[in-house]
Amino acid sequence: MTERTETRARELKPYDVEISVAAGRDEVWEAVTQPAVLHQWFGWDYDGLAAEIKQIFVDEATLWAPERMGWADGSYLEVGGGDDTARVRVAREGTGPGGPEVYDAIEEGWRSFLIQLRFLLEERPEGRRRTLYLTGETTGRQALTLASGEWQRFGPRVAWTVEDGHLIVVAGRIPLDDPAAARFEVTVSMYGVDDPGFEAARETWAKRWAPMAADATITTAADRAPGS
Repeated sequence: MTERTETRARELKPYDVEISVAAGRDEVWEAVTQPAVLHQWFGWDYDGLAAEIKQIFVDEATLWAPERMGWADGSYLEVGGGDDTARVRVAREGTGPGGPEVYDAIEEGWRSFLIQLRFLLEERPEGRRRTLYLTGETTGRQALTLASGEWQRFGPRVAWTVEDGHLIVVAGRIPLDDPAAARFEVTVSMYGVDDPGFEAARETWAKRWAPMAADATITTAADRAPGS
């Protein structure tokens, strides 16, 4: 790590995100290191996802034993536990402003991704994952009307639920309970859905999302990432 990188890492917001998974430690470690499995839970589909996974988890990650990987910004991911239950922890060292009131895109991204990882390993859905990635400006209260299931919180800005077997994760730039409007991101993960079913789901979610979000956009595997 260079002196410039070390200085930048110290100035970044520190975070510590952890989730328990009802799966063995070895299986979880494989899920966070093998690109084929990573593609089944990490992020959302767009035309650069495979390259992003390779960059983050292959090219830029340093692997340590036991089950730990780290990056140049001072962040690391570690897997612990036993044969039946594992713990996945993602943390970053630093001396920047911290606390739950301070937004950090990488921290909140990890919260969403770890929910997706747990869903894959605990529910074991069959078939290839396909996602709808919804972005736009709305309020947390409105975003949580997208699905009728019971929402579970993971920190102040992220919540998830399951509807018709599909995982729905909502993440905001502001706390979900804040009455103000801000950018929100919704990832709908579906498995084993054929082309007609996927297109029908896209139309359904477009009808739900467009009326409640300014600059509403839906990204799928054939699209470039929003803003790219």
